[in-house]
Amino acid sequence: MSMPEREELCTIAWERETGSIVYIDQTLLPGRCEQMRCTTVEDLARAIRRLEVRGAPALGIAGAMGVALAAVRSTETDLGRFLAEVGRAADLLRSTRPTAVNLAWGIDRVARKVAMAASVVEAKALAVAEANAVAEEDELTCRRLGAFGEELFPTACTVLTHCNAGALACRCWGTALGVIRSAVAAGKEIRVIACETRPLNQGSRLTCWELARDGIDVTLIPDSSAAYLMRKGAIDLVIVGADRITKDAVFNKIGTYMHAVAAHHHGIPFYVAAPLSTFDLARTESEITVEERDRAELAYCGDRQLAPDSVNVLNYAFDATPLDLVDAIITEIGVLRPPYSESFRLVGNPAHRRGQGA
Repeated sequence: MSMPEREELCTIAWERETGSIVYIDQTLLPGRCEQMRCTTVEDLARAIRRLEVRGAPALGIAGAMGVALAAVRSTETDLGRFLAEVGRAADLLRSTRPTAVNLAWGIDRVARKVAMAASVVEAKALAVAEANAVAEEDELTCRRLGAFGEELFPTACTVLTHCNAGALACRCWGTALGVIRSAVAAGKEIRVIACETRPLNQGSRLTCWELARDGIDVTLIPDSSAAYLMRKGAIDLVIVGADRITKDAVFNKIGTYMHAVAAHHHGIPFYVAAPLSTFDLARTESEITVEERDRAELAYCGDRQLAPDSVNVLNYAFDATPLDLVDAIITEIGVLRPPYSESFRLVGNPAHRRGQGA
């Protein structure tokens, strides 16, 4: 099944004419696909917290462009005061999503460039150029990742995915969904089972919208039915994205771990698709702060109350999947396999970490 010709999504971009950031507000999907404009760092921070912009690689781009936005909008002429102002903006953005490592990676990459400038004018130019480079590299990274990953797919298969690791989570194309798109483009017969991904339904709202838009066969299921479908033999493999990969675990949307456990029990391959910017191999699972989100996301559905006010709510945004449940990690430099203590040496090789230097 070939993909129909459609205008490709561009989730987030720098608007040169206005010196601002434009992005698709993902909270409006699938009902409306609308672009919004950020003209201040505070606006961007609010958009990130509200998940108007989300997805690990897209957050990396947002972080990079946020630093550029702070630089361009600054009226400071003294370099020292300018750098201090940009630093405060970077700290604000970094605080918005503590579990997603790409956000801090994008912020730090542009901040390092800004710090090299000899003048405010040079700093602003460097910031915008580097932020745009981050966005452009993301597309190339996803395309390369997709090409490596699709080789793991049989010529005909049914694939389970969780949350949204597609074009909406990147600049375009996607990581996990980018692998699916690459497999379809290669002529393979791919059917997708998309978990709804409670409580904010990124699977039903975003993944289903993306795949249906591309004409890819997709079926929506409740998160809780995935294991039963595996037991029935209805799923051939699982592929998900990642928000952070430490030396011992993959952090991804809450619910990922249970799918990995079920897949392992049923002998189904469990794959993770993520760029090198998602790796944080200096840390272990126990060192990572897992974001907890607002009570209302579980206790309400729109204006309808789902739980009594007296009931406590625990609403983790992410979980951690031990690496012994992961059959392969697909990156832009190739497919990493166990033992990860050995294959992760490739990730630590500076020659492979293109674009992540000073």
